[in-house]
Amino acid sequence: MTPPSPSDRLLVQIASYNTALQGLHGVPQDLVDWLAPTLEVSSFLSRERRAPDIVAVGFQELLPLHQGLAGLSSKVIEDRNVLILSQLEAHAPNGERYSLVATVVNVGVALLVYALDDGISRRVRDVQTQWTGSGPAFMGNKGAVGVRFRVQSKDGGLGQVYTFVCAHLTAHEPKLSARIADYYYIVGSLLFPPLPDSGSKAPTTMYSTSHLFFFGDLNFRVSPPPESPYAGRANYPHVLAALDTQSGREELKEFDQLLQERRRGTVFRGFREGDFWSFKCSYKFKMGEVEKYSQRRTPAWTDRILYTTYSDPADVPDESAITNLLYTSIPSYTTSDHKPIVALLLLPPAPSVPSTDDTIQLLSLPSGYSPKPGTLVNFKKYTGRILDRTIGIIWWLLVFIGAGHTAVGIGNCILGFGAWTWWKSKPTNGSMNV
Repeated sequence: MTPPSPSDRLLVQIASYNTALQGLHGVPQDLVDWLAPTLEVSSFLSRERRAPDIVAVGFQELLPLHQGLAGLSSKVIEDRNVLILSQLEAHAPNGERYSLVATVVNVGVALLVYALDDGISRRVRDVQTQWTGSGPAFMGNKGAVGVRFRVQSKDGGLGQVYTFVCAHLTAHEPKLSARIADYYYIVGSLLFPPLPDSGSKAPTTMYSTSHLFFFGDLNFRVSPPPESPYAGRANYPHVLAALDTQSGREELKEFDQLLQERRRGTVFRGFREGDFWSFKCSYKFKMGEVEKYSQRRTPAWTDRILYTTYSDPADVPDESAITNLLYTSIPSYTTSDHKPIVALLLLPPAPSVPSTDDTIQLLSLPSGYSPKPGTLVNFKKYTGRILDRTIGIIWWLLVFIGAGHTAVGIGNCILGFGAWTWWKSKPTNGSMNV
């Protein structure tokens, strides 16, 4: 049997960026450094350079929080879509064009997924989007959004299901348990309709898929123990020195919370990841600086891209049928305290399925792990959404009254209320003449 060539395997590009609440100013107009390097790397795959078949772009802290809570994200998302689409097509190696498969936003977490016009987009079916908030009272300042779709096989069969999840988890180094709780809440509440061949009416978790990609600002930190030469503010220069070398980053990675927890099997079970230590930590930089970290935080690989596919062995987490061609950060972007990250993934070839056995291949989960939908999911989601909108609209009004400043808006409200109270308490002319 002839082995499958790279052209038989889909290329998926994942890009993620925490834009630090910058809104329309969150990304530069030229995205070549972020979205086009993968096109250069892919040139070795065949004699002809090829563009990714699927591109997923995720954002966290997409716009100012009061606007996100109020649901005022449509202008920013449309601007991002137009810019990303124009940049993908401007730098496509063979003049390829892309179609937007889906976009979904919840507060500041957003996801846009694109597919090649002359290829996979013609076979995309059953597009679904979902969102969930894992912030206080299920609000959306933290949480995840997801896009799922089915790609029909070339012979018209059911094909395979692709699920993309972009997330923003709880911040700060000591809050490891909260991040893990966020993840499991997302697993149980980011629910999709049943698969077409399942015969069930029950919702499904993100794990009910052929290929799964989970990425974003996951906020796991580098947390050296007290006895480590990298621990404490006094050893901050040692951390910076270690980040400048491959060997130093390999040492630091052993203190990465996400790597430690995955090894323990406490989170992201079944997922794989490329060598994140091959690039410098993506957080926390001084705004406006290419290389200079802020001393307010220990640098960390907070921004991550994880993945798994149906043919990955369930209980061998270090092996994957997905080839990670590229996994890196882009230092040149300086409008945020994060650096954007990007990965290029070569998926395994689609299996040859007899027409009499047309079923969707699903992930093989680790022994003893069977994620289930949570309880009262819709009640929790919409409780959070109502709180988002209520707080967001009030906050937006305060910013508007304060000419862009919340504190000024509050002050103006207090002054206005005081003036109104004084005016109401003034005696009328009639009462003065009595």
